[in-house]
Amino acid sequence: MDVLWYLTGPDGRYPWREDGARPLNYAYFQQVARAVDHLGFTGALLATGAHDAWVLGSSLIPYTDRFQFLVAVHPPLVSPTLLAKMAATFDQFSGGRLRINIVNGDTKLLAGYGVHLGHDERYHYSDEWLTVFKQLMAGETVDFRGRYVDVRGGSLTLPPVQKPAPPLWFGGSSDAALDVAAKHIDTYLTWGETPVAAKEKIAQLRERAAAHGREDLKFGVRLYVVVRETEEEAWRAARDLYDHMDDESVARTQAGVRGTDSVGQQRMSALHGGRKPKDLRELEVYPNLWSGIGLVRNGPGTAIVGNPEQVVERIGEYRDAGVDTFIVSGMPLLEEAYRVGELVLPHLPVSRGDAPRDGGDVRATWNSWTEGWKK
Repeated sequence: MDVLWYLTGPDGRYPWREDGARPLNYAYFQQVARAVDHLGFTGALLATGAHDAWVLGSSLIPYTDRFQFLVAVHPPLVSPTLLAKMAATFDQFSGGRLRINIVNGDTKLLAGYGVHLGHDERYHYSDEWLTVFKQLMAGETVDFRGRYVDVRGGSLTLPPVQKPAPPLWFGGSSDAALDVAAKHIDTYLTWGETPVAAKEKIAQLRERAAAHGREDLKFGVRLYVVVRETEEEAWRAARDLYDHMDDESVARTQAGVRGTDSVGQQRMSALHGGRKPKDLRELEVYPNLWSGIGLVRNGPGTAIVGNPEQVVERIGEYRDAGVDTFIVSGMPLLEEAYRVGELVLPHLPVSRGDAPRDGGDVRATWNSWTEGWKK
């Protein structure tokens, strides 16, 4: 399986609070990246956040050896030709260690960037965008005139190391999102729903992918992990997080997601209902799966809470449901990476990847690329 960590701010013991957040700088991100690299994780997700994910990721290439970079991109914010060029460059400079996470966001978020597309429009846009991107990465000269994307004579000069292209990852729970994933994506991601819900969604995706003649779609889940030597210690650690979820922080986070057109966010919010009961265990929506994180963090809002055996057992249930990729994290990122790396990873068959440190034989890659053009 692939087990990735997380490399995006904010961070700290209680990052939703000003007095619990940790200052983020380049040196700190280097620390986290080095830890993830040598602890045995497959790599890390660089999500859209305070820092630009592509600048951050490319700057960390020299500080890692086998680290797989899952870098996020919003399709409406960058042309498919420019992103293809960025991806090919990143893939070459990292020696084939790039993975791309396609993020569709929500209407409110994209409006801040000057993009005003409705819910389904975003996914129609991504469909056209991905069509062009994949053709470019395959070495084609592209003329494409769609409703949203209009590219004429688009091409790449340099190829990526990975063939036919760096793997594409994607999340989204609406019908429009599932259709795009089934058609284009290598790994479909869901936020931390229960294994039962994940199994149902995977069955839907497999059926839709089969309609496109695809049987190679992989599946992943994004979760937090609160692991300690004993179950009692793990729930005490969860209680510490819960006790620092002040009313102002909860209200601010819930106001930010209220009215969102993101179906994934709606599903996450439904797990806790926007309320903070006195007993945190009331938010345990499945054995060891706690939805309390979602009160103060948008996006994925559930955590596996327990001792190492319980965490591995829950991961096993997701595996049985069809999940083979896990993006996990804890707070703070650095300390919890070591905790998960020491208590959980040794019990999992984690793939580290085989990308060479020097980028491999780029000349052979170039020759193969140009021969394809000639044909």
